[in-house]
Amino acid sequence: MSGLEAKKILLGVTGGIAAYKSAVLLRELQRSGASVRVVMTAAAQAFIAPLTFQALTGHAVSTELLDPDQESSMSHIELARWADLILVAPASADFMARLACGLANDLLSTLCLATQAPIKLAAAMNQHMWFNPATRENCRRLEVRGVEIWGPDAGLQACGEVGPGRMLEPEDLLQKVVSLYADRPLQGVRVLMTAGPTREPIDPVRFIGNRSSGHMGYALAQVLCELGAEICLVSGPVVLPTPVGVERVDVETATQMQGAVMARVETCDIFIGVAAVADYRPLAPAPQKIKKTSASVNLELVANPDILAEVAALEQGPFTVGFAAETEGLEAYAEAKRISKGVDLIAANHVGSEKGGFESDENALLLLWDGGREALPMMSKIKLAEQLGAVITKRYRTVRG
Repeated sequence: MSGLEAKKILLGVTGGIAAYKSAVLLRELQRSGASVRVVMTAAAQAFIAPLTFQALTGHAVSTELLDPDQESSMSHIELARWADLILVAPASADFMARLACGLANDLLSTLCLATQAPIKLAAAMNQHMWFNPATRENCRRLEVRGVEIWGPDAGLQACGEVGPGRMLEPEDLLQKVVSLYADRPLQGVRVLMTAGPTREPIDPVRFIGNRSSGHMGYALAQVLCELGAEICLVSGPVVLPTPVGVERVDVETATQMQGAVMARVETCDIFIGVAAVADYRPLAPAPQKIKKTSASVNLELVANPDILAEVAALEQGPFTVGFAAETEGLEAYAEAKRISKGVDLIAANHVGSEKGGFESDENALLLLWDGGREALPMMSKIKLAEQLGAVITKRYRTVRG
């Protein structure tokens, strides 16, 4: 059993010489039990005919966004709802650029915007296109949104150059798809998470906040969900889409976050405090906007609840993971925080003048637990979340069995 039985996969094919490999990939997916439908861009049809895919699937190939015949049989919205997974192979530089900009000017890009299914891109292009700063930026933007990019591989290219840009072989792509469903070590595990900043009101228009974007927490929620966990994400105010399959609870202040967490913590197996919770809040927020009538204003601040410590102190509480954002003395402060709060694992990162952390698509983490440590180097937050998710899974199984 491959784990693909009854899985519905939408295979997108864009313009590139690697399109011929898509027919092999299609056959491999079908042999593994998946049900596959194919959508082709206009450029893809210059490399391989839709009739090839129709013969292999027994279904008409969708090519046009506003084709009355195709719309009557299965509209683009129905296709978007039908798919358990969208795999674009090959994914050209042009298609990735359009997807990164949120364009919907053909059927495939429209499907990607309309779907709630995970999207995977098997990148394929000339090596100079792959290394172009515009492509690198597009990749970062897509990864932040949860779109995973597979490859490219390195080797001899159709243009005669040698380097990264080749689409991964169909067998490799098949194994990646299989791994999405076969390796779910957190199946049935209930995870409660916090992410993003909190906002503590000064008056109706001003607040005390921080630079957290929520990207790290949202990426980790996506990864843990793909590992099989049931995720409830208590989120401060962010401008991010909810990861597919994740329950989201929106809050604004630290006390609201505390209330949402404590109302749900008894039913969770793992608690992960990624949110950058404000340490203090104004004692008495002004009911009306404070006017600029003097050279200075004094604000009396009081401490906010320590959500992480409160959860870790529960008598039969969950496996608890905390985050520590530091500007100096990273390991010393993080270890002190781990011990004082009594958490099972802490993930520490530099913020401020260092690269990564808040308001960045990249980050690096130092993971500390009782008797162990692991350093994860600078990388995109989605890739970092994958490695962090693996460590959390291993430590949870080690400590809780």
